[in-house]
Amino acid sequence: MATTNTFLNTPTKGPTTTSITKKHHHKHHPSDPNRSGSEFNDRFEAYNRLQAAAVAFGEKLPIPEIVAIGGQSDGKSSLLEALLGFRFNVREVEMGTRRPLILQMVHDPTALEPRCRFQEEDSEEYGSPIVLASAIADTIKSRTESLLKKTRAAVSSQPIVMRSEYAHCPNLTIIDTPGFVLKAKKGEPERTPDEILSMVKSLASPPHRIILFLQQSSVEWCSSLWLDTIREIDPTFRRTVIVVSKFDNRLKEFTDRWEVDRYLSASGYLGENTRPFFVALPKDRGTISNDEFRRQITQVDSEMLHYLRDSVKGGFDEDKYRSNIGFGCLRDFLETELQRRYKEAAPATLALLEQRCGEVTAELGRMECKINATSDVAHLRKSAMLHAAALCNHVEALIDGAADPAPEQWGKTTEEERSESGIGSWPSVTADIKPPNATLRLYGGAAFERVIHEFRCATYSIKCPPVSREKVANILLAHTGRGGGRGITEAAAEIARAAARSWLAPLLDTACDRLAFVLGNLFEISIEKNHGHDSNHGLRSVDMEGYIGFHAALRQSYNHFIKDLSKECKQLLRHHLDSVTSPYSHVCYENNFIGNFSYGTSSMHQLNQASAGPLCLELSEGPASGKEVTKDQENIPPEKNAQETTPGKVTESREALRECQMTVPETPSPDQPSDGNYGIKRELGNCVEVGARKRHPRITGNARNCGQNGESLLFGNADNISRPVSTYAEICSSAAQHFARIREVLVERSVASTLNSGFLTPCRERLFVALGLDLFAVNDEKFMDMFVAPGAIDNLENERQSLKKRQKILHSCLNEFKSVARAL
Repeated sequence: MATTNTFLNTPTKGPTTTSITKKHHHKHHPSDPNRSGSEFNDRFEAYNRLQAAAVAFGEKLPIPEIVAIGGQSDGKSSLLEALLGFRFNVREVEMGTRRPLILQMVHDPTALEPRCRFQEEDSEEYGSPIVLASAIADTIKSRTESLLKKTRAAVSSQPIVMRSEYAHCPNLTIIDTPGFVLKAKKGEPERTPDEILSMVKSLASPPHRIILFLQQSSVEWCSSLWLDTIREIDPTFRRTVIVVSKFDNRLKEFTDRWEVDRYLSASGYLGENTRPFFVALPKDRGTISNDEFRRQITQVDSEMLHYLRDSVKGGFDEDKYRSNIGFGCLRDFLETELQRRYKEAAPATLALLEQRCGEVTAELGRMECKINATSDVAHLRKSAMLHAAALCNHVEALIDGAADPAPEQWGKTTEEERSESGIGSWPSVTADIKPPNATLRLYGGAAFERVIHEFRCATYSIKCPPVSREKVANILLAHTGRGGGRGITEAAAEIARAAARSWLAPLLDTACDRLAFVLGNLFEISIEKNHGHDSNHGLRSVDMEGYIGFHAALRQSYNHFIKDLSKECKQLLRHHLDSVTSPYSHVCYENNFIGNFSYGTSSMHQLNQASAGPLCLELSEGPASGKEVTKDQENIPPEKNAQETTPGKVTESREALRECQMTVPETPSPDQPSDGNYGIKRELGNCVEVGARKRHPRITGNARNCGQNGESLLFGNADNISRPVSTYAEICSSAAQHFARIREVLVERSVASTLNSGFLTPCRERLFVALGLDLFAVNDEKFMDMFVAPGAIDNLENERQSLKKRQKILHSCLNEFKSVARAL
């Protein structure tokens, strides 16, 4: 059985060629062994207390620690039990645990039975001692399962801290990590092996930690699965202790000394300065006492040395490899190495503790000020104004263009904007509108410009809607009775104006709503940007986190401001739409636009002249017979001077009638009656045939031609003016031209500038003023209503108590380390 001195004394001959101890070859012989042991115990206890505090409060302190790494079948669990000096089924725990386990082993000569206590979760306090070994394993399992269920993760890096006080364990602290696996167990996520590997790498990466890497002897160095992982963490093995476990399984393969020495040197794989330890432990997993367990460990060490000395021809190089063979050598080396590192790290740890104590004291002072400020109106007003001003500045920066915070996380695609805003597609637009960069996640000014471009695409995809013949007739025939020579032009323009007001107005409203949604999203992004800006520049933002009422009022005021901008922009755009669709607007009559279309000025003039007679244009859809037309014409009163005109003059009056209802004889007959109406009636029956054959028609023919051409809009060119086109199609075509002109003038001249000046300029220049008037231009009583937050004050009080507790623990650790430093 090992004694106290066995655990505390440095081995007679240490592993001189192991890289981690090469420069500490000479052993330190203290003048007073008892004093040296007492100093080490004090130093060890001080580090254990500091480690417990670091785990409880999340402190990142460079405490010297040992991290055990290896596969699930490499003997890591058996090694931990051997170091503890008793068994508690850690193998079963290790096969199922997915959390690190910090084992704080404290050598206590008075503890004849192991006393194990677990540190409470999120606290530096330890629970009651646990005596039963099975209860230790159950506690580790239950804590692991509870945390993983809470976090919904496969593994967790939050450690479990167990303190073990025992007369037969060394003063040693080891962080046991989950074993590497190649495949997840049944019921575990497939990503579990990768998560374990990532977590172990993060635990072993800090340079102040010693890596204890285990690999069983049956694995050749060239085929090691995890050696490359260790090289990624510590390429030169400068702080790595390599342990070959289950060494007794390999002993029977050695017969000559050269075979043993070559294997023990591991030359060619680990480097000249790296010498592994070779360990074997009892294989009996039956129920045995702790004393018998320790006796078997000592017996296995003796049997390995006996075999190498007596069963191998020539033995082995004991001067070179003896200090690396056996569990006892490994245990003594780890304790000595950790003692050396504790001593070297004590000054730096003391300085860091003083720094952290100062920081915690300063943080506690700020917390006191925050609590006092909860009732200070002037302080709250200042803090709230600074917070609101910071958000307004971030909104302006996002509008001007920014890439922080990450657009991939905070931006939205066009489809996401449509769905999340609840607006959906553009009204009356059947085409799938996909503006450029529709799939990119944008926010701020970039998203604003994309919506404007999308509006342009949607607007230009709309054509002038078809108009029924009844509407055309009602508008046209009303214009013909007003006199003048612009009947058809006015009718077409009026149809275009009505279509523009009906179809473009919803698009303008939708554009304002979409832009308001884009700007509304900037509130959350500005808050995130404010947090990131303060952390990146090492600044502490004005802490307004706990004041829910203030944040709600600030958000409401911002949303109200954006809604008001949207309402104002809608009114301005409606004003522009009313301007371009006003009867007094000359948009529809600009020659540079009309001249680009198929119908010439002369054709339009002829149409206007033809509209002088109120019933001379046939707009009905079906063909009309000569008899029906004659019947209708019987109700037409005679022209005022019809009988007084000569046959040649009758032709001029007929000019006002429909082309299919009149004929112009090449040479008037003397026998022709002087009554102009008689001549018209006489030729109504064959007006289409005669008119088409005798004259070059200037407007449409009869309804049969309209039926042949269908109801579609006819856009011809100068060559087909001579072709018969219906008056209805002519008006619809002219209305489509006017509609396109109105749309072009509205979109190109008014919309973009109005949206920019109506949304972006106020956000840059008026946002903070508007928020200030809503939130701060009130009396103190109403202002303080936003800061009535009992829950927030309670949280501040709890945080202050936590800081006081943290300050107390750190000051206690600081005083202990000061005592340790004076003894060095």
